Amino acid sequence: MPLPVLKQIQGALHNLNPHDVRELAARPFTVGLLAADEDGHRRLVRFLLPPGISDKKAQQAGRHVLPVGEATDFERCDFGLAEPHLPHPAHFYPYDPSQPAQALEPFLDGREDLWIPVARHFVAFREPVVERLIRKIARENAAFAVATAFPNLVPNFFELPWTVGEFASDTAVLTMSQIRLAFLIAAASDAVIGYVEQRGQIASIITAAFGWRALARELVSKIPFGGGLVAKGAVAFAGTYVVGLGLERYLRLGRGLTAAEKREQYARAVDHGRAIVQSLIGRPL
Repeated sequence: MPLPVLKQIQGALHNLNPHDVRELAARPFTVGLLAADEDGHRRLVRFLLPPGISDKKAQQAGRHVLPVGEATDFERCDFGLAEPHLPHPAHFYPYDPSQPAQALEPFLDGREDLWIPVARHFVAFREPVVERLIRKIARENAAFAVATAFPNLVPNFFELPWTVGEFASDTAVLTMSQIRLAFLIAAASDAVIGYVEQRGQIASIITAAFGWRALARELVSKIPFGGGLVAKGAVAFAGTYVVGLGLERYLRLGRGLTAAEKREQYARAVDHGRAIVQSLIGRPL
């Protein structure tokens, strides 16, 4: 494992503070529930707090719930869920028990600022939020991987949430981004956040980084006429995506992806990453 790159990763991580993610996870919010009667209210509550939630967790989450009783309650809510047949403001989303995704998608599309704290408290939001986080960071890493050749990508498609010094190699920056993803997934999963608390996950990310680095360099060197840049970006996307899936699995089940599962997911993600990079640069290579 190259010592200079390890030092670059160590230096880059000084710019990544898990306290920022903890603050994000602790952000206060209120979700309103608009129902015509007690039965309707119970259906909305069961969606947010399905069976199996501990009394302590249910009590903590319940502090963020406001049953809407009068018009002024709408203004007190960051967003809300409503029975479909009831009139409601734009920031309340209709919930149909047979199609719960219809309530989740508008929230995910419009309230990224609340992804983490809402998923932390309400299990119904957790899986789609984590999936969005993984794709978002994987896309950012794909863009960064080719940004040196196409610098206009940086302001147009993403902004790194930290200051990257000139010392940082691609590997260091991409690894730092994946460790940030580990913090975000832990926060959304109601797990502990931090370098010490997640040291096993972080060690796995750093170890895997050198495998992705070697693969990307091999592909870039073998594909002529700029096509290697697409391969480089696709590897960055796929590597980050597989890392994210493994983190989610570990936090949910206590074990990561098997080697076979990693290969399967990686093969799928490379194709998706290639398409993303080609769309970012505006032409196929």
